[in-house]
Amino acid sequence: MADTGVLETLLQRVEKVDDGVDSLDVATSLGVDHQVIVGAVKSLQALGDVISAELRSSKHWELTEEGTEIAEQGSHESRVFSCIPLEGLAQSELMKLPFGKIGFSKAMSNKWIRVDKAHEGGPRIFRTVESIEDQVREKLFLVQKGNSTQLEEKEKNELKKRKLLSEVTVKSYWITKGNSFSTTITKQETELTPEMIASGNWKEKKFKPYNFEAMGVAPDCGHLHPLMKVRTQFRQIFLEMGFTEMPTNNFIESSFWNFDSLFQPQQHPARDQHDTFFLSDPAHAHQFPQDYLERVKKVHSEGGYGSQGYKYDWKIEEAQKNILRTHTTAVSARMLYKLAQQKFTPVKYFSIDRVFRNETLDATHLAEFHQIEGVVADYGLTLGDLMGVLHQFFTKLGITKLRFKPAYNPYTEPSMEVFSYHEGLKKWVEVGNSGVFRPEMLLPMGLPEGVSVIAWGLSLERPTMIKYGINNIRELVGHKVNLQMVYDSPICRNPPTHF
Repeated sequence: MADTGVLETLLQRVEKVDDGVDSLDVATSLGVDHQVIVGAVKSLQALGDVISAELRSSKHWELTEEGTEIAEQGSHESRVFSCIPLEGLAQSELMKLPFGKIGFSKAMSNKWIRVDKAHEGGPRIFRTVESIEDQVREKLFLVQKGNSTQLEEKEKNELKKRKLLSEVTVKSYWITKGNSFSTTITKQETELTPEMIASGNWKEKKFKPYNFEAMGVAPDCGHLHPLMKVRTQFRQIFLEMGFTEMPTNNFIESSFWNFDSLFQPQQHPARDQHDTFFLSDPAHAHQFPQDYLERVKKVHSEGGYGSQGYKYDWKIEEAQKNILRTHTTAVSARMLYKLAQQKFTPVKYFSIDRVFRNETLDATHLAEFHQIEGVVADYGLTLGDLMGVLHQFFTKLGITKLRFKPAYNPYTEPSMEVFSYHEGLKKWVEVGNSGVFRPEMLLPMGLPEGVSVIAWGLSLERPTMIKYGINNIRELVGHKVNLQMVYDSPICRNPPTHF
C-alpha cells in the first residue's frame, strides 16, 4: 500500500476542487515521482468507491540527448561555421571534429560554406556569408521551455527525423471524488480472525471485498519435456489408427537384425565406422535363428525369390558385430520375423524410440535421436495404400499439404520421401521417408508370397522443433535446454495443434 501521508495529501487535493485533479500535476507540485501518485491512486481504488480515476493519455515533445546538447552548444552546422576562420579550413581537419561530418552536410545545404577543391593543399572550406542564424537551436529552445505549440508540425517532424526531438506519450489519471469519498483512511481488514469472532468486534470492522476474478497461485507440479509431449501426441495418433506398439527396449542390436535382415549389403557405406557405433564388449552376438540366417546369407550372396542378390561373399563375422541400433527398423524386422513363425494375420505396428548414429553434432544433427516408425502388413498392399495411410497419418498431425518424391532405400522398393509445405518457411520441407519392403527382406522370414509390408518413418525432433520454434536441435537436449521453456510449454491436447 502507498505511504499514508501521500494518500491523505492526495485526498485533501481532491477535496479542495470540484472538477478533479490530474495525477501528473499533483506529482509535480509535491516533487515526487509520478509513479508514487499512481500507486496512491491504486491503493485508494482498492478501498472501494473513495475516488474515481479516469486514465488519460497526452502527447508532448521532448528533446533527445543530442537535442539537449544542441540547445546548449548550438547545431552541428552552426558549430562548423563558427570553427572556420576567414582564411578557410582544410576539409580533412574539419572531418576530424565530432560534429564535422553532419555539420558540413547541413552547412552546405544552407549555403553557409563552400569547398575549394582546386586548392593546392587539398580541398579547403570557406565561409560564404558573414553571419548566420541558428534556427535549429532556437526551435529546440522553444520546446525546452514548453512552447512547442509555436512550431509547425513540419518543423517538429524535421527535428524528429534528425533525432533531436521525440514525441512522448504520457499517461495520467484524472481523479475526482467517489460516492464514498472521505479524507480519512479506514484500513480494511483482509481476513476474519478467531479473535474477531470471539470478541464480536468484527461487526464494527470494514472488510476488503474478495476478488473472485483473481487468478490463483499455480500449483507446483512436474512438467513434461517438449519431446515427450510430442511423443505422446504421435503415440495417440497411432493408437487411434489401430496400431500396436512394438517393444523397443533393446538399444544394442546385432548387425544381422539391424542391416542383414533388411537386405542391406555388408559393404554398404552406412555400416562403416563413420555412421555406426560398434560395441567393444560384448563385441559379437551369437544367437540367431539358424535356418533364417542361412536364407538371408543365400539371398545376399546368390539371390533368390526372383532376385539375383548382391553377388558377394557374405560373412557371418560382419553380421555378428554388436552395435547401437541405427534405426528402429531393426525392431520391425524382428516383429515381422516373429509374425512369419505363426499363422499370418494382418497387423499394424508402430514404434517411437531412440536410435544412434555416428554423426557430427550441429544445429540439425545429434548422435542420439528419436525415430518414429509405422508398419502395415497385409495381402496386396500397394503404393496407393501407403500414400493413403500417410495422408491420414499426417492429416491427424495437422499437415495436409503433402508431396511424394521417389527415393532409394536398400530395403524398400519403391521408396518415397515425404515433403510437407511449411507455412512459416514458405517452402516444402522433408518430413519423412517411406516405402514398400522388398521381397528379398520379407520372403526369407517365411511370410506368405502375397503379403506386402508398407512402412514409413520420421524423426521426433524435427516436428518438435517446428512446433516450439526451436532452430538449434541442441537446445532440446543436454545442458542447453531452456528449463523455463519446458515449464511454460502447453500440454499437447487433442485435437493436435498444427506443426
